[in-house]
Amino acid sequence: MGTHEQEQVLLLEDALIENESSLYTGDGSVDIKGQPVLKSNTGTWKACPFILGNECCERLAYYGIATNLVSYLTKKLHQGNAAAAATVTTWQGTCYLTPLIGALLADAYWGRYWTIAVFSVIYFIGMGTLTLSASVPFLKPVECIDTVCPEATPIQYAFLFTGLYLIALGTGGIKPCVSSFGADQFDDTDANERVKKGSFFNWFYFSINIGALVSGTFIVWIQENKGWGLGFAIPAFFMGVAIVSFFIGTPLYRFQKPGGSPITRMCQVLVASFHKRNISVPDDSSLLFETTDKVSAIGGSRKILHTDELKYLDKAAVATSTEHETRSYSDSWKLCTVTQVEELKILIRMFPIWATGIVFSAVYAQMSTLFVEQGMAMDTTIGSFTLPAATLSAFDVFSVIFWVPVYDRLIVPFARKFTGNGRGFSELQRMGIGLFLSIFCMAAAALVEIKRLNVANSSNLVNQNVAVPISVFWQAPQYFFLGAAEVFFFIGQLEFFYDQSPDAMRSLCSALSLLTTALGNYLSSFILTVVTYFSARGGKPGWIPDNLNEGHLDYFFWLLAGLSCLNMFVYIVCAKVYKSKAAS
Repeated sequence: MGTHEQEQVLLLEDALIENESSLYTGDGSVDIKGQPVLKSNTGTWKACPFILGNECCERLAYYGIATNLVSYLTKKLHQGNAAAAATVTTWQGTCYLTPLIGALLADAYWGRYWTIAVFSVIYFIGMGTLTLSASVPFLKPVECIDTVCPEATPIQYAFLFTGLYLIALGTGGIKPCVSSFGADQFDDTDANERVKKGSFFNWFYFSINIGALVSGTFIVWIQENKGWGLGFAIPAFFMGVAIVSFFIGTPLYRFQKPGGSPITRMCQVLVASFHKRNISVPDDSSLLFETTDKVSAIGGSRKILHTDELKYLDKAAVATSTEHETRSYSDSWKLCTVTQVEELKILIRMFPIWATGIVFSAVYAQMSTLFVEQGMAMDTTIGSFTLPAATLSAFDVFSVIFWVPVYDRLIVPFARKFTGNGRGFSELQRMGIGLFLSIFCMAAAALVEIKRLNVANSSNLVNQNVAVPISVFWQAPQYFFLGAAEVFFFIGQLEFFYDQSPDAMRSLCSALSLLTTALGNYLSSFILTVVTYFSARGGKPGWIPDNLNEGHLDYFFWLLAGLSCLNMFVYIVCAKVYKSKAAS
């Protein structure tokens, strides 16, 4: 065979190999049996409806509890306003803290699919327990007799909080995995699928708010008018629907293999760099240790290019002469790959951006606590119909439902012309806009409260714990600003932590983004406790008394507006110095 014919055969073989590889995903995803998956039969928008349906129903179940929980605690368990708000924010904080557990299990051992499956069952058990606590007579708190409101018994509290914290544990396996699992359905190595993935995050958040809309209107009305037992049973039913929807889509899903414990890998880098603290890092980064294989030594991960920051950690990837002579490259506690070192560097670089989300989450926590209590102190009637104050959260949902398609279909194409970014704005730009809008949310809430207190004063209702004759619809602007801020900040945050995270740490990084929500709730509880302690001394009613007509809730909202403004300036500085991940 001549040279020309040999070249033709080689070209034909290369073309066949390239054509075969293009049929399969290039990001290492597999089917449920662990086999490579065909692009044409799996993933993308074929699989996503089942994931979005699961998220919609699960969020309907969650918000069916969370939206009106402060009302249940004040009306049925007879807690005070500050105590009820602190109870709710602490529980919600826990719901966003437990994802660290689920994320570690998903990334290290089970994978995202099985983690979602197992924790969904725990979630459903918690929903059932909570429903029983509001339905079975001896588990329900005693109703008030005139002005006498007996406290709930320890058993009643125990059953209620068992249900609530089983839900908190269950959501810990779902929240860090479901958005990442949905994004896994799009191949990062395929340019067309990569663009579609940006749109997925928008519609993922849209589905969350469809569930929240049903909860904030229909479910809240059921709870207030038809009973809390039925009002908790309906969300429990939809949690069951969420589980069924998730399993139906199994044949269409793409799965990423777990890569081992990310905590262990980070500790190995720290130990190895300390062990080699006296060794110099070579100027030529190509001399640092990395596998010669096309893929990383870490399961489910591509290689990450070396960066010059945090050079001390590079010591972990310096192979000593002894290790070269004995070819001892397998002990990761003494020698790490560049990719493993870069994983830790990425997390450290992300930390300042992550921290600025805490204050935003404290602002967001007000929607289900003090915004509701503010609404309860206003006129909630529309003709002969009484609107539950918690239903006003629907304004936030309507805002999100309005902004998601507007952002996806109008703002992104328009912004793309100026920024050159396929997604319109970068994740950091998008998050910054959200932080800016959150300031207006708190300012609007403060101005409404000033108006409400003025009406209370002019109506001589300051000393009476009754609703003030000012329409609850005055709260609409603060919810609208909050919804717009969510679309920019929370969705941008989802994209940022997925795209910038190492491949084998995506569940963990999603959990870290959710951790800002937990810490935001805890921050809100802490500020509430401090404000109550200092403002209620010397016999004063304080800023947030049980009778809000005597208080100054507007001061609290202005405080959060000030913190949000300061937080935004810190964020701008952090965003300017941030360097994005560079994958090989």
